[in-house]
Amino acid sequence: MVAAPALRLGRRFDRRPLAAVIELAARAGYLARGVVHVSVGAVALMAALDLTPHAEGVQGAMEAWRRWPFGIALLWLTGLGLYAFAGWRALQALFDVDGRGRKLKALLARSGQAISGATYAAMAVSVFGLLDALEDLGETDDSAKARAMVGRALDLPMGDLLVVGCGLFIAGCGVGSIARAVFDHFGRDLQGERRTRALASVLARIGYFGRGVALTPAGVFVMLAGWRARAAEARGLSGALDELERQPLGELVLSVAAVGLIAFGLFAVIEGWLRPMRPERALDR
Repeated sequence: MVAAPALRLGRRFDRRPLAAVIELAARAGYLARGVVHVSVGAVALMAALDLTPHAEGVQGAMEAWRRWPFGIALLWLTGLGLYAFAGWRALQALFDVDGRGRKLKALLARSGQAISGATYAAMAVSVFGLLDALEDLGETDDSAKARAMVGRALDLPMGDLLVVGCGLFIAGCGVGSIARAVFDHFGRDLQGERRTRALASVLARIGYFGRGVALTPAGVFVMLAGWRARAAEARGLSGALDELERQPLGELVLSVAAVGLIAFGLFAVIEGWLRPMRPERALDR
């Protein structure tokens, strides 16, 4: 599982050093993506088991790292990895390094990759923002940031419709993740042993389902905030996870979302190591 990708990367270093550096950065980006989701899922699972008071979003999970040995170094590496992942998403979207083509389905997929890249770039900015303001850690959370952003959006002309649209988009991403869990063929394009690809497929299905369970209510809260023009009703991922826990069977639903986020993170790590990458397609243009 480990040797073959390493050998391919080594051969690429011999033939195309710049392409090899891009590939290595992209694979590190998938690792950072996985680590973030595993961290958020682990905190949410502890909240479901009453081992910690609240579920946390990305920022809250990252804040907890500063208490670990080498936590600051981990934040730096994760932030750099998220930037690398955002850069790889840009290559996928703009230069079609995956060879998807120009049909409507391919263009929609590449548009989704562009949005994903922007999201992870913003996540990287947030991580480095924590590093720049360690003394302020813990003073804000994802829900407070969401309310502030929605409040600014509501002040714009037709801001309520803008917020409703953003909420619909987030909820749509959640529903789309659940649909992918049911219909997509994960692991098919990975380069590895059959058992490894089967494991990746199972993790992906669990992960996308749990990710959808987490994202959908967050989008609904933002949409309702725009509909009612009340920024106070907006919640980020941490607020949405907390709200899930307060519903009937909430601890069970939160556990499903948490396990899904962990599974999604583990799948991201496997995908990042075993997926084929062709950075030459961007360099040869």
